[in-house]
Amino acid sequence: MQKTNLDLVIEKKAAAVKALDLIESGMIVGLGTGSTVKFFVESLVEKVRAGLNIKTVSTSNAIGALSESLEIEVVELNAVEKIDVTIDGADEVDSQLNGIKGGGGALLYEKIVASSSHKNIWIVDSSKFVKQLGNFPLPVEVVPFGSNHTFAKLVQLGYNSKFRMEDNRNFISDGGHNIIDLKLKKIVYPLKINNELQLIPGVVETGLFLNICDMVIIGRGKDCEIIESERIKTD
Repeated sequence: MQKTNLDLVIEKKAAAVKALDLIESGMIVGLGTGSTVKFFVESLVEKVRAGLNIKTVSTSNAIGALSESLEIEVVELNAVEKIDVTIDGADEVDSQLNGIKGGGGALLYEKIVASSSHKNIWIVDSSKFVKQLGNFPLPVEVVPFGSNHTFAKLVQLGYNSKFRMEDNRNFISDGGHNIIDLKLKKIVYPLKINNELQLIPGVVETGLFLNICDMVIIGRGKDCEIIESERIKTD
């Protein structure tokens, strides 16, 4: 039976609440972007008010503003030496814990924060866990200068490409860039595609997050399934 939007909201909240078990006083916590992370932040505030002592680093203006409005301390990434754990969502994640992110437009900042984190945990509803990446459009963040030429190069390489729009204008990320979404349907060789895209002048970052996630918490009904990366299991 196909799950309703309400079913998926319940799963997002379940995953968000489960992630709270991994947060301890004294931590620097990275906060990702998206609706599931919003649930996490709204749940986190209760622990902060109860005495949990943490600092957070946000990957987007929206989540940063929400956290500050709830009196959760937010600091700049450059103000900390490390991030203990980052809690983020994903638009798709497969069994190898590779994923597509950037549906909210924060992929560059998300990847910078993820690369600065000791541990990366993704929280998702069950619809985001897939056998193969690619059904969700792959975001590619590009500099506005010459973006039409960057777009043309993507088309020449055979990518079904479309500028992301907002209010009838090119979408602008928090980093001041445009985003081009690639409709690939399936990604058989994600590393190959990621490397090819990174070589195009004007491309800042891609929404392929490979070998980054350490653990995914998947909401399934009111319960959760936890999958750890093979890197964690073998350490």
